[in-house]
Amino acid sequence: MQNLRNETDDMLVQLYEDGNDSAFDVLLERYQGNIYGYILALVRDEDRSNDIFQETFFKAIQYIRSHRYTPDGKFLRWILRIARNLVADSYRHGGMCVVDVRDEKMRNRLKADTRYADSCIEDSLHNEQTYSELETMIDQLPEPQREVVQMRIYENRPFKEIAVLTNCSINTALGRMRYATINLRKMAAKRDLTLVGLDAHMLE
Repeated sequence: MQNLRNETDDMLVQLYEDGNDSAFDVLLERYQGNIYGYILALVRDEDRSNDIFQETFFKAIQYIRSHRYTPDGKFLRWILRIARNLVADSYRHGGMCVVDVRDEKMRNRLKADTRYADSCIEDSLHNEQTYSELETMIDQLPEPQREVVQMRIYENRPFKEIAVLTNCSINTALGRMRYATINLRKMAAKRDLTLVGLDAHMLE
């Protein structure tokens, strides 16, 4: 197990495909905190989050076993996409709404009036497309900016840790994030997208 912990995500997936169950245990250990935290931030309910968390890894196992994972060094982004889709499905079937946890007005409005449920389901479908296009735009960023963005958004790392991992100062890491935000907004404008709350989430 110790030697496996030094392997890349893609290598662990390959080993698991080849029948090494311990390889998947390492992936679970490596990312369970990130994935559960991501789900909990969306649904704000521990029981529901636990169910979706387990379903996420069950789906991931199915996809890997059926050779539907493409090695590209983006395992965490891939499995977070599975989690996000399951969250959206859960809310659609349950008549609930995915709410930006930073939007206090929206949270209060939804608590006060359940009539907003249908419109929120439509919003969640729209958000799925927006998230997909955001991922495409992130891939188009210069490597230093893309690296910082991925660590901040998908791994929820603090800038102090990002600076250490990228071998730069905190100010440099913040600067790369700032330029990435500017570039993403320019790309979004060309696609007629509005990335509400992007700066606050990335720079907080």
